[in-house]
Amino acid sequence: MTQRVDLATVMDRFALDDLITGYAAAVDEGDWNAYRGLFTPDGRADYRGSGGIEGPAAEVVEWLSATLPLFPVRQHLIVNRRVRFLDPGGYPETGDRADIGADYVNPMRFASGEDFVCGGRYAFAARRTADGWRLASVVVDERWRRHG
Repeated sequence: MTQRVDLATVMDRFALDDLITGYAAAVDEGDWNAYRGLFTPDGRADYRGSGGIEGPAAEVVEWLSATLPLFPVRQHLIVNRRVRFLDPGGYPETGDRADIGADYVNPMRFASGEDFVCGGRYAFAARRTADGWRLASVVVDERWRRHG
């Protein structure tokens, strides 16, 4: 790999990191316009693994905006990000698509003051667009939860 390709890969990793952090911030802050802007026009979100719904991100955001006010305090911590770049043929290389696996812990608080914490793993798929990297999909795999 040349030094130029290495720099491009590093820059792409920073951009993908910003994309995932932007996702967490949009959900935690209830910034649904920002949430919509993170996805490709055909982007999908799948929250069935945590008891939610699946569908086009533009529709799922309506469910999120109606459901998450139950938790006026939310804070995603998304860690251990593993990025795999794919070229247009689907082979691991630097390319215009990336799969990102990441672990999460999500402490929240009900309006009643009761705490709720869950954790698991995200599977993000991203595509490079004319506007930068965008989410093609997000899938939540909740592995544990605690409340009380």
